[in-house]
This record gives sequence, C-alpha cells and structure tokens, in this order.
Amino acid sequence: MCAARKSVVKGPSWFEVGFGAFLAILLGAILGALYLITRPVTKAKDLPKDAPAGAVYFLEGIKDYNSSHAEQKRKAFAAGESVSIEEGDLNAFLATAVKSGGDAKAKPGDKAPPHTDNLIELSALNVRIRAGTIQFGDTVSYNIFGFTGDVIVQSTGSFSRHGSTIEFDPDKLLIGGLPLQNFPFLRGWALHKFLFASTPPEDLVASWNKLVDVSIEGNTLKLRMP
Repeated sequence: MCAARKSVVKGPSWFEVGFGAFLAILLGAILGALYLITRPVTKAKDLPKDAPAGAVYFLEGIKDYNSSHAEQKRKAFAAGESVSIEEGDLNAFLATAVKSGGDAKAKPGDKAPPHTDNLIELSALNVRIRAGTIQFGDTVSYNIFGFTGDVIVQSTGSFSRHGSTIEFDPDKLLIGGLPLQNFPFLRGWALHKFLFASTPPEDLVASWNKLVDVSIEGNTLKLRMP
C-alpha cells in the first residue's frame, strides 16, 4: 500500500526536467528562427531615407546590361589578364551562368536553368558593388510539405586570401531576416547551399586560382593576375 502510494506521488527526475527544458528552449529557438526567416524583405534600388527601424531591405545590383561587354571581360579573364569588373558585368554573366546540374556548354545570352533539388529553386545570383564592399543575393523559392514561398538570401563582405586561394569573407549574411554571420558552420552551409550553388566553368576556376589579389575599389571589383 505504501509502495503504491509512493509511486503515485513520485515526480519527474532531474534528468527529465532538464531534458524537457532543453526541448522547450530548442523549440523556441526553431520557432524564433522561422519567424525571422519569414519576415518580409523589401527589394529596392537604394535604402529609403525614411526606412522604418528594424525593416529588412534587399538592395539589388544593376541587371540590365550589355552582355557582349560582359563576355569580353570573361574572355580576357579566362585568358589570364587582369580585369576590372563593374556589377553590371557580373550580373550580365551570372544571368547566363549555369547552375549545378545544368548544361556546361551554355552560350552567352542563354538563360540559366534554375537550380533545384525538388524542395528549393534558386534564381540567378545578383551582385551589388558599393563603397568597397560586394553583396551577393538570391531569391530562394521553396516547396516543403506543401508550404510554398520565397525567401531572399543575401550576404555582404569582401575577399581575402585563405592559404593558396582567395575566398569571399561575409560580414553580413541574412536568410530573410535571420542573421547567420556569427555562426561559422551555418554560415558556410548557407553560402554554398543558396548563394554559391553554381558550378563555375573550368577555365574561370583555373584563372581564379592564379590571382594574386582581389580588391574592391569603390564600385569596381579588381582581379589582378601575376
């Protein structure tokens, strides 16, 4: 009788209490992240002077540009020449860039097929170069368990040498309104999953690996060869 009574009044163990608290914190973090990811992001050419506090903007780079001029820069770089590239050049090239799994022999002027893994679809990468920094942005369309929508992923930073290669160093990374720049693993995953999912042409990769310096001067990206 006493044993039965003790079993009835026995409460949860400290392990169970701690595990329950952990799950509650984890659930709160997930819900908070989802809320920030789905926050509205406004596309604009420039930041409004009266932008409300806390609003998230995506400032697009120039998209309508002479693609033949961009192709000339591409050929010069692939041939091993130092080049100075404006954001319009980059966006004209990226509009025709081949996403992973696409046709590696696509010609300039061809529209890039969207990158998709059945759950997400990426648009053409957009570049904006301003005041010594470069921004990469992409619109990610998702279809997960019947939930569909668009999320803008954007990252601003510069370039620096890491060992034998020159890589992009993000100062800011946003998925929707969720900042990830302070989380190295998630930051690297998001950059490669959403912004740099393309497979670059082999000739451009070979030329990039020969670079001695990549700098941003004003609104121009400078790629310097030996």
